[in-house]
Amino acid sequence: MNTEKSDLRVRIARLTIERFILKTEVIGVGDIESLCTDDLDKAHLGKLMEESAGVFVSLKKKGDLRGCIGTIAPTTGNITEEIIRNALCASTEDPRFDPVTAEEIPLLEISVDVLGKAVVVESSEELDPSVWGVIVSYKGRRGLLLPDLEGVDTVEAQLAIACRKAGIDPSSPYGIEKFTVTRYR
Repeated sequence: MNTEKSDLRVRIARLTIERFILKTEVIGVGDIESLCTDDLDKAHLGKLMEESAGVFVSLKKKGDLRGCIGTIAPTTGNITEEIIRNALCASTEDPRFDPVTAEEIPLLEISVDVLGKAVVVESSEELDPSVWGVIVSYKGRRGLLLPDLEGVDTVEAQLAIACRKAGIDPSSPYGIEKFTVTRYR
């Protein structure tokens, strides 16, 4: 495991990926407690076990996207479980990529985005792609794009990508929600 001290959320994601890829084991709470090196980590873990939110886990290798899977709203009992689930999926089930290999693990840059509550947007003028993520929806289809992504500098580009991900025609009268994230690296 990378011993450099990083945020607990990122260490949980990294341990999840390492343990599954190297040993085909899914980590448990006891494993996560071993990551807590001080009282601050223990306090953070307590909050992560109590709170729930949508979470995205993103993997990059040499600056290029290697996997990204997440949930718009919580699907598990708490943020810790959400990180574990999405780290597993980002490393093994992202349909755009082959599963991560053992040789790649040391090269992975991992970020964990914890999503704030989504709020309905009345106008695209309320958006800023450096601050707000977006969710577009139309006739049962939904697409999400996280905020502050490299190369996504305009609201128009952000909405177009989110629509493309959802298979929504950008000329359709789709709904828009916005949300913030807290990003941990």
